Amino acid sequence: MSTLANQLAAAEREQVARAIRLLLARPLLTEATDPAGFELVRRRREPLAQWFDYTCGWSLVVEPRRGYARLTKVRADPDGSRPARRVRSGRAPFDRRRYVLLCVTAAELLSIPMTTIGMLADRVVQATSADRALAAFDPVHKPERMAFVDVLKLMESYDVLRAVDGSTEAYIESAEAKVLYRVDTTLLMRLPAAPVGASRFAVPPDEVPARFGELLTGLVRERRYGGAGADGTPDESYGERAATDAQRNLRLRHSVLRRLFDDPVLYRTDLTDDELAYVTSLTGRQILRRSVEQAGFLLEERAEGFLLVDPDGLATDVRFPDDTSTARVAALLLLEPLCTAPAGLLPEQLAEAGADLLRRFPRWARAYQSEDGAARLSDDAVRVLRDVGLAYRAGGRVVACPAAYRYRLTETTSSDRDDKPGQDRDNKPGPEWDATSPQAAGGPAAEGGAAEGDEQ
Repeated sequence: MSTLANQLAAAEREQVARAIRLLLARPLLTEATDPAGFELVRRRREPLAQWFDYTCGWSLVVEPRRGYARLTKVRADPDGSRPARRVRSGRAPFDRRRYVLLCVTAAELLSIPMTTIGMLADRVVQATSADRALAAFDPVHKPERMAFVDVLKLMESYDVLRAVDGSTEAYIESAEAKVLYRVDTTLLMRLPAAPVGASRFAVPPDEVPARFGELLTGLVRERRYGGAGADGTPDESYGERAATDAQRNLRLRHSVLRRLFDDPVLYRTDLTDDELAYVTSLTGRQILRRSVEQAGFLLEERAEGFLLVDPDGLATDVRFPDDTSTARVAALLLLEPLCTAPAGLLPEQLAEAGADLLRRFPRWARAYQSEDGAARLSDDAVRVLRDVGLAYRAGGRVVACPAAYRYRLTETTSSDRDDKPGQDRDNKPGPEWDATSPQAAGGPAAEGGAAEGDEQ
């Protein structure tokens, strides 16, 4: 092979690896939000589709004319660590009301290529009023309009809705606001990732809470692995014995690699016996290492588990540590006492550690400077640590995960001194910090560590 051919092959490998990490972080990639990234995915869509199908069992659809690429991620163990977030209001997670409005609004948009915000609101009012399981949408109240705007802004971020005339935020102040939308119904239908449609389950509304886990499992059941009925629901006539050895190995490969490429870190203790046996087998290890290399990650394999590091940070949607919020700064600061207590800390001990931080930095975290502020600060910090796979709850205690020991707090300075103050999300003075971590990727430690791997 000539030198030019070698160079072209190497360039293609690098481009495919980059595109894989882009899609892991943004499963819905549109030309409007990232023209360069979309163009890369468009040009390399065939090897990308092959890689995702073989490695994770995920389908990739690229529509060059419509300007979007949709990677359909499916997980058998969905969790709430990556909620839908409000585009405004500090990217707070969606609550139950907003999720309900999101589902109802999406259903109403399927049949209307053009609409106004008023007409859409009227349709949502009618739909929620007709369903006894839902609270009726009432746009007269401002909190309801705020929730509706959060749903529409999320749709706009997906490029499903495009405001042709007017501003969506204007609806918050007045239900008479005029906004005209163009709806991409084709892209809207691409959003659901569940292999089985929810309409397949005819369950009375009053039984849904008790059967929620069963229904959720049914939504993500995949027939390709065997052991499922024709409609995707459990069927005793399709037990585990119905799955062939090939289907079983396929399920093991996809289940392990899905979690590895979708989480910051994968611990051996979180794997089933079959999954652990597969990933430690000769074939499993070869497939794991080849897939990681093809995606452009660096693999750290430890006694406790596996960690992927993205040298460029393309696949990272949430970084740790960083100072984008008070809770994230507190999470880093609380890692030190957590890591010095192998048995974990009780909530009261964490609250006391939070109170100590508030005493040391009285001008920081103004929102937590109250009677219950220390407990709220520690709870929010622990939530951050759990979301990035650095801590877990066990027996009423919070315990540091092995990956947490990658971090070391080397310095904190108070803004009460003459030092230049750090800043929290509210632009108020806060503690400065310096964290170091033995990351394989190099670069600033404040942007590295366990969460620098692929957390999509």
